[in-house]
Amino acid sequence: MVHPVELVLALLAVTVALALIARKLGVAEPIFLVVGGLLLGLQPWVPGFRIDPQVVFLLFLPPLLYAAAFRTPWPEFRAQLRAITLLAVGLVLFTTAAVAAAAHYLLDLPWAVAFVLGAIVSPPDAVAAVAVTQRLRVPRLIVTILEGESLVNDATALVALRFAVAAVATGAFSLADAGGEFVLVSAGGVGVGVAGGWLVYRFHRWLDRSGVADSKLVITVTLLTPFAVYLTAEHLHLSGVLAAVSAGLWIGNRCEEVFTHELFEEARAVWEWIEFLLNGLVFILVGFALRQILEQFGDTTHTPRELAIGAAGVCGATIVARLLWMFPGAYVPRWVDNRLGCAGPYPSWRSVTVVGWTGMRGAVSLAAALALPLTTEDGRPFPGRDLIQLLTFAVIFATLVGQGLTLPLLIKGLGVSAVPPPRTEDADESEREWEARADTDSTDT
Repeated sequence: MVHPVELVLALLAVTVALALIARKLGVAEPIFLVVGGLLLGLQPWVPGFRIDPQVVFLLFLPPLLYAAAFRTPWPEFRAQLRAITLLAVGLVLFTTAAVAAAAHYLLDLPWAVAFVLGAIVSPPDAVAAVAVTQRLRVPRLIVTILEGESLVNDATALVALRFAVAAVATGAFSLADAGGEFVLVSAGGVGVGVAGGWLVYRFHRWLDRSGVADSKLVITVTLLTPFAVYLTAEHLHLSGVLAAVSAGLWIGNRCEEVFTHELFEEARAVWEWIEFLLNGLVFILVGFALRQILEQFGDTTHTPRELAIGAAGVCGATIVARLLWMFPGAYVPRWVDNRLGCAGPYPSWRSVTVVGWTGMRGAVSLAAALALPLTTEDGRPFPGRDLIQLLTFAVIFATLVGQGLTLPLLIKGLGVSAVPPPRTEDADESEREWEARADTDSTDT
C-alpha cells in the first residue's frame, strides 16, 4: 500500500521529469503529460489512483481560472466581448447539440443522455488553451479570444449539464427554466466576483497604507482570493467559474494600485510556481483517468467496433462543430455591422481557422464526467454513465493530443504569427514605468 502523500510526491516527481522531457523535445507540456500519465497509469505495477472530481472543481479550477483572468487586460477582453460571447455561449450550445446527435445516431443513446455527453465535452478547457497557446507565437488578438472564451464557456456548459442530468434523472425539461437559470447563475456569479474583487482590492489598499503586512501575508491573501469568491458563489448556487474570472479581471487590471513593483514580481514568481504545479498535476491526472474509467466500465450493449466508430464520430462532431461555427460567427456579425453603417475590418480566414482548430478539452470535462450521479431519482443506474466517461476521455485525448500536436504545424503553414515585442533590458526603467502607471491610476481613482 502506498500512502497518499507518497503518491502525490511521486506524481510531482513524474510531472517534473515529463515536463523536462517535453521541453527538450519541443512538445507542449500538457500533451506530453497526458500521454505520459496515460502510459504510466496503465502499468500494472503502478498503484491505482482514483480521481475525486470535486478536487478538480475546488482545488485546481479556481486558482487557474483566476490567474488566467488576472493576466487578461480588460480593454482587450471588452473589445472582443461579442466574439467571446458567441463562442462561450453560442458555440457551446451548438457543440452540445452536434455531439448529442452523433451519440444518439451512432450509439443509440437516448436523447437526454446524449445531451449530457454533449454538455460535458462542449467547452474547450481554459487550462489547456492557455498552456498550449502560451508557447506559440500567435497574434495577441487570437490569444485574447481563446483565453476569453475558455474563461467563460464553462459556466454555459455546466448549466446545460445540470439541466441535461435533471432531464435524465426526472424525465422533465423546461427550456424557459433553463434559460432563466442560466441568466441568474451567470449574472449572480459575475456579481459575486466583482463584489469579492472590490473587497479584496480595498483590503490590499488598507494593508498597503497600514504597513502591518509583509509580502508573505499579502501573497497568501492573493492565493486565498480565488477560493473565497468561487466557494461563495457555489454556496449561493451561482457560477463559481464566472466569480473567479470576474475577480481576476477586476483585481488584475488594478494591480498597479495595490502592489509595488517588487511585491508584484515576488507574487508573480509564487503564482507561476503554483500554476506549473497545478497544471502539471491536472494533466497527468487526466492521463491516469483512463485506468479508472476502464476498471469501472460495464457497457455490454456495444461491441468494440461499435464503440470505436461511436468514439470517432463523437470526436469528429466535437471538432467539426467548432469549425462550422467559426466562419459564420466571425463574418456574419461584421457583415451586419457594415449594413448598419458600422464599418469594421473582416478577420483573416487564416486567423479564424487557427481559432477554430484550438478547441482542446481537458480537466473540466473529465471532472464533469466523473461527477455524474450513480443513480436516477427512482434508484435506477444512471443510463450510459460508463459510456459517457469513456467517450469523454476519447474527446479529451483526440483534441488535446491530436489538435495540440498539429496546431503549431497549422500556424506555421498558414503563416499566422506575431512579431515579438522588443525586450526591455533596463529593470530600473521598467520599475519607473510601473510606478508612473500606479501614480496615474491613483490620481484617476
